[in-house]
Amino acid sequence: MKYLSGSDSLLRKKAAEELKREQERKAEERRKIIGQRTGSKKPTEGANEAALQQICKEYYDRIAKLENLKYDLEYAVIQKDFVVNELSIEVNDLRGKFVKPALKKVSKYDQKLERMAKVAAKAESDFRNNLKRVQSQKFTLADDEKQTRPDWALGKKGTEKAETETEEVELED
Repeated sequence: MKYLSGSDSLLRKKAAEELKREQERKAEERRKIIGQRTGSKKPTEGANEAALQQICKEYYDRIAKLENLKYDLEYAVIQKDFVVNELSIEVNDLRGKFVKPALKKVSKYDQKLERMAKVAAKAESDFRNNLKRVQSQKFTLADDEKQTRPDWALGKKGTEKAETETEEVELED
């Protein structure tokens, strides 16, 4: 660590004293301004009722005046803010820079894949359902429909079925 020489510590002491004097000067100036704005305290001890009413009326008038001033200042600030916003919008328009709108949340990747799978499955099922159906009876022959197996291969139950089928074929002709 470097030791401070005599001149460095002297400079530091002078700077500290200067800062202290500056702070005291600012505090005194602040007290003066507050005293001017608030006024001096009115003597209320030993005052009769009429004097007290007069003091209250003065305080009330002062408060009303300050509130009006406060309202006017707030209104002026609002107007200036509006003008500043309008000018900044015009500057952005001239530069070509625009305020970007807030982005909407994007759904997650898995949800997108599930939706795509549903759409693909629906399209496939719709494709099959939307095909025209061919009536198989147009292209089939009546001879192909009846059984051509011999009676001995059908057995007892088969002979009964074969007889009913032959009767149906004969009725159709």
